[in-house]
Amino acid sequence: MGTLYEALMLILDVVWFVMIAHIIMSWLINFQVLNLRQPLIWQVWSGLNRLLEPIYAPVRSILPNTGGLDLAPLVVFIIIIILQRALANNAGFFYGF
Repeated sequence: MGTLYEALMLILDVVWFVMIAHIIMSWLINFQVLNLRQPLIWQVWSGLNRLLEPIYAPVRSILPNTGGLDLAPLVVFIIIIILQRALANNAGFFYGF
């Protein structure tokens, strides 16, 4: 069961870092530091979008429309933090204590 705990924490950490990369890349694209016409930038950007859109879409459907401000990543960050803390607080269950 300890392996399950560590696998869940690893998955949450990977999602966290992929989201950070996506957010930073979106800022760089919006401030025209990165150009989507470059093939490598386009591939990375579309790959990150394809990875994260299934996570963001259900959250966006629940949130009210805020215009140009996307709050879905913030809500997903909060959910990830809550899940990590819930797992850490119940780690004894996974290790049999």
